[in-house]
Amino acid sequence: MSSAPVAPELAFARPARLAKQLARACHPIPTLGVTTFAVVLGILTGCRSSTVVVLGGAVLCGQLTVGWSNDRIDARRDALAGRRDKPLATGTVPPRAVDVAIAAAVVSAVALSLLLGVRAGLLHLAAVTCGWIYNAGAKSTLWSWVPYAVAFGALPAVATLAAHPDRAPSLWLVGAGATLGVVAHLTNVLPDLAADERTGVRGLPHLLGARRSLLVSCVLLVGTTLFVVFGPAGAISPWRYAALGVLTTLCTAGCWWTLRRLPTRATFYGLFFVVAAELVLVATTTDHLR
Repeated sequence: MSSAPVAPELAFARPARLAKQLARACHPIPTLGVTTFAVVLGILTGCRSSTVVVLGGAVLCGQLTVGWSNDRIDARRDALAGRRDKPLATGTVPPRAVDVAIAAAVVSAVALSLLLGVRAGLLHLAAVTCGWIYNAGAKSTLWSWVPYAVAFGALPAVATLAAHPDRAPSLWLVGAGATLGVVAHLTNVLPDLAADERTGVRGLPHLLGARRSLLVSCVLLVGTTLFVVFGPAGAISPWRYAALGVLTTLCTAGCWWTLRRLPTRATFYGLFFVVAAELVLVATTTDHLR
């Protein structure tokens, strides 16, 4: 007996729903944030338009593999923690679909990375590997910040090598990326601290706690500003001195607020505002990046 035909609207609804759940499982905000960061760096370092597109695609695919593998590895742990925001934990997306998506993203990331050149491509794949190392167990150790520092520090170097294969990346930009990476780690984990504690994940943010993680993040953001202001060669413009004063004041205010009150979403989003300001400050050093 032949099966009943599937209505056309249902046939399209299933792939659309699967795509939506896969998008939720890839950690969309960090994925888009890192991809945007890479694209901005590509533009600032003087990459051609086509190279910027390839760079953005490579970083996007790499981040997809990191996000999906994170949820794939932690599916059982997330289910035990009652994470309703995790499609794999709630069963709204089948593990096999995530496996296929990871495999496709890995192949795409490798191909697009190598199109950037051997040095840039291999460095980017090493940065993606750091994300997998974090997912595989580093997240539960005191050294959970290291993969973030290495991966974010590598991104400016990837952009520089993609634009100028024979030029060594600026150490100040690598340092700024590394410190921003640690800030990203300390703040990205904060919403999940309670759930992680219940399932035995104890990385650096868990050992520090929410308050001290935010305090360390504020201090590191001042360090990032120092890299950007004093790192590039040549005279320091009044604009960069002014930016140093404003951002240092904001970070000091963040420390004061965090010490007086329990961390809130306002504090969390305030850090993202400072990070965005750091990127604007980097954009003013374009002449030193090309």
